[in-house]
Amino acid sequence: MQLDVLALAPHPDDTELCCGGTLTALVNQGKSVGVVDFTRGEMGSRGTPEQRLSEAQDAAEIIGLEVRKNLGLPDTKLKSIREYQKKIIQQIRAYQPHICIVGAPSDRHPDHGNGTQLALDAIFYSGLTKIETTGEEGNLQDRWRPSHVLHFMQDRPFKPDIVFDISDTFETKKEAILAFETQFNVQDTGDDPETYISNEQFFEGIEARARHYGHLIGAKYGEPFKYHNGPVPMESFETFFETEPQR
Repeated sequence: MQLDVLALAPHPDDTELCCGGTLTALVNQGKSVGVVDFTRGEMGSRGTPEQRLSEAQDAAEIIGLEVRKNLGLPDTKLKSIREYQKKIIQQIRAYQPHICIVGAPSDRHPDHGNGTQLALDAIFYSGLTKIETTGEEGNLQDRWRPSHVLHFMQDRPFKPDIVFDISDTFETKKEAILAFETQFNVQDTGDDPETYISNEQFFEGIEARARHYGHLIGAKYGEPFKYHNGPVPMESFETFFETEPQR
């Protein structure tokens, strides 16, 4: 199966939080979209790995993902080593995405920056013939490197190159986030501690950020991205002519 877009992220819920509206919009546009989570988030203060995996599948159904995989790498121990790179390379070569979306270059959580570097290294090495990997059926995989790589914004802001209008999909994004019921907007913490992300204030911040970036492009809600490959390549201004002027 070939995917149009493959998102690579350290933890279950990272993509829902940071690009869930965009992924939903792409699905609605008929694009094939998948997510590969590196870890099960087992070191998080709330929930079990089994709960996190179940929540991730629920969120995948809400967004309409064609693929949701978890590599089972160790949470809080992500680093760019060949063993981990090859697990990601296998996924990139298996799904041959046109676009890869990865995490922020650096962030509050060390796994985010470390996971992004791991993803970027895997994306590059996936294009090298002499780094060999095999598919699920034991076949030698062809090399593959996506045409475009985008960074989604996580906790720490950056100056975006692209803001995607998610006005029509923000409610679905919220629903997908809330599928991680052990993590977000938790009303009854039970025996687990309250965390940075479990309280209502954090969830309100998600909407505030989406409104802010939406405002910058004349939309209700937006999701910001940085383009990894340098200047955004264009062969035509057709997209500009198709866009309604800001009022």
